[in-house]
Amino acid sequence: MAPASMDAVAFSAAFEAIVDNIETVIKGKTEVVRLALVAILCEGHILFEDVPGTGKSMLARAIAQSIHATSARVQCTPDMLPGDITGSSILDQKRGTFEFRPGPIFTNVLLSDEINRATPKTQSALLEAMAERRVSVDGVTRDLPRPFLVLATQNPVELAGTFPLPEAQLDRFLFKLSMGYLGRCTEFEVMFDNSVQLSIEDLDAVIGNDVVNAMIDYATTIEVAPEVGYYIVDLVHASRKDPSVAMGGSPRASIALLRASRCLAASDGRDHVYPDDVRAVLRPVMAHRVILNPDAMLRGDTIDAVLERMTSAVKPPLTARGPGSGVSPKARKPVEA
Repeated sequence: MAPASMDAVAFSAAFEAIVDNIETVIKGKTEVVRLALVAILCEGHILFEDVPGTGKSMLARAIAQSIHATSARVQCTPDMLPGDITGSSILDQKRGTFEFRPGPIFTNVLLSDEINRATPKTQSALLEAMAERRVSVDGVTRDLPRPFLVLATQNPVELAGTFPLPEAQLDRFLFKLSMGYLGRCTEFEVMFDNSVQLSIEDLDAVIGNDVVNAMIDYATTIEVAPEVGYYIVDLVHASRKDPSVAMGGSPRASIALLRASRCLAASDGRDHVYPDDVRAVLRPVMAHRVILNPDAMLRGDTIDAVLERMTSAVKPPLTARGPGSGVSPKARKPVEA
């Protein structure tokens, strides 16, 4: 597939080819796989909060191998320094000069495992890279490769000695997702597929980096009607007005909803966004950006309840929908984070 031939049909075909390839090793998690791919095509990042052993690391490897990209893994610990991620200058004793040695962040897919075990100083080393896709070391700014995806994980258990991510860093993640446990039959299949060696070792690429970059560029051209654009803005504004919310979505949340909706529409072979696309990605985009106030938490209110009130209060524009909604089940079904 030549990048110059990219259109909605070609985008959808390439998207499905990548998803099908990843699902040969990541089984029973179609929605998570699709959202992870949406994130990299939106040039966004993902925070996984889940128990160990559910396939988060394998998903990062599967994405990289499927698109012929590079990947790296960083195991975060309290003694890790920012230079361990960004790289640092090393003295070349033969030449008597300092030479920059790139860190693991100079890759296409970076898995930052247990990010909440790193100190705030080290966590902040990811901020510029995630927001601007570049790294400044010793006064020199270096661009990161494209595509660039940070897939960070944190465990909801064993929180002793961890450093919770501040809201400023949480806001830089496009999605917050959870893999969850597998079903009985799926886990049976995965158990035997990986009983001799990890099945991912035999995973081949289905497209190249040039096609991925063409898909990234094409997704930004997907048409968004003004009614749908205001629908996105109104949803984010509704998150700030809810009485249970201490802090709602920022303007970055509006941008994230727009980008994710465009990619979701393109993955369905369409060149325009429906309100269904926005609702499908609402929870993964907003769940980690909405902070409940103490009174709401004491009353037992939840983020899901807030998001439900948002979608009920803001009516979607009917003029922006196709005949009979025109949306496939893939885009119509809200995605669970």
